[in-house]
Amino acid sequence: MTDHVVAGAAATALDEIEGRLADAELAYRVQQFYFFEAELLDDGRFADWLEIFAEDLTYWAPLRTNRLRRQAALSIGSRGEAAYFDETKESLAWRIRRYDSGMAWAEDPPSRTRHLVSNVTVRHSGTDLLKARSAFLVYRNRLQTETDIYAGGRTDLIRLQPDGSFRVAQRELLFDANVLQAKNLSTFF
Repeated sequence: MTDHVVAGAAATALDEIEGRLADAELAYRVQQFYFFEAELLDDGRFADWLEIFAEDLTYWAPLRTNRLRRQAALSIGSRGEAAYFDETKESLAWRIRRYDSGMAWAEDPPSRTRHLVSNVTVRHSGTDLLKARSAFLVYRNRLQTETDIYAGGRTDLIRLQPDGSFRVAQRELLFDANVLQAKNLSTFF
């Protein structure tokens, strides 16, 4: 068997497990959607950012623990366990309103951030659903000396709207670090 045939068979097996890979045009549109999202966050346009999410959004970042290789499946927290984030669109809206109220001292003066998104893969996950995975790197600087760098991955379920636009219905964030060194976690991802 040639390497090309083996790679094709592996891709077909993955399609059966995770869904059919999106075509290049759709994958490009999702990448541009993510780049626009990063722009909104870096520009501090949080109310506009909130509009990319579906009304029934779940936004979740489970805790991680260090485990032996044989216990690796237990290293990521489950639903209902402690999490960095376990939010809805409504709770994100409350956080954004709090920023605007001047009562969020951890963000007054506001942080400067740079959101980098890469390694985007997009697969079909039903009639109007896409499953998109991506890697992120977020740089945050506040005041003179507070600097944080967050790295991790995101898995999103994206609804394709009748007008061709996207709405994120579910976001799962997985930080690469099991202990975040930041003084607070007021950044959106």
